[in-house]
Amino acid sequence: MSKALLGKIAVVTGGASGIGLASAESMIAEGAQVVIVDRDQAALQTLQRKHGDAVITLEVDLLDPESCRALIPRILEKTKVIDIFHANAGLYVGGDLVDADNDAIDRMLNLNINVVIKNVRDVLPHMIERGVGDILVTSSLAGHYPTPWEPVYASSKWAMNCFVQTVRRQVCPHGIRVGSVSPGPVITTLLSDWPAEKLQEAKDKGSLMEASDVAEALLFMLTRPRHVTIRDVVILPSQFDL
Repeated sequence: MSKALLGKIAVVTGGASGIGLASAESMIAEGAQVVIVDRDQAALQTLQRKHGDAVITLEVDLLDPESCRALIPRILEKTKVIDIFHANAGLYVGGDLVDADNDAIDRMLNLNINVVIKNVRDVLPHMIERGVGDILVTSSLAGHYPTPWEPVYASSKWAMNCFVQTVRRQVCPHGIRVGSVSPGPVITTLLSDWPAEKLQEAKDKGSLMEASDVAEALLFMLTRPRHVTIRDVVILPSQFDL
């Protein structure tokens, strides 16, 4: 590893599994200290033992308004600085809209949209004051294609793509880069709602990616020269066919 992020402080929400974990561990390997935010206490404890001082773990339920509001102040109390903020935590609701549970829709839209917007809003004053920072958002290929089997989830990611593009224009004069990564199907717990036959078919065809593939794209975004912003990366399995 080149240690390209040596001395940087990064935050990853939903960082105890899946893409968030792969992102956190790739940044650790490049020299960053990573604050891993998640609600899975057991997974956080395991990561603390594994990585030691390279990580700070915070057990937080981002769907709790008070916990969400306190997140950035809590982190800055511990680190004093946030160089990178990766808004990754998310939920998935798939299937036909008429079959979706209204409470599940509320939770997913709150986490996938509202929490991301509030977290980014809260970290921006710190980054603006410093005149530097990177904000990454985990979006989805579903945010670029009207995926018929997941209208609620896809709508949340379309919203995030708009958010990334508009906020980037507001904060780029302050030296802050904002970008999103939009993966196709990745082998994570978010696919647990996929119909069993669809998941098996995708595995058999080789049309799924690993979370580490997405983490490599995120590292590429972070390690460009400061005058270069990678606003959107769409990454999908070569055998994936919409």
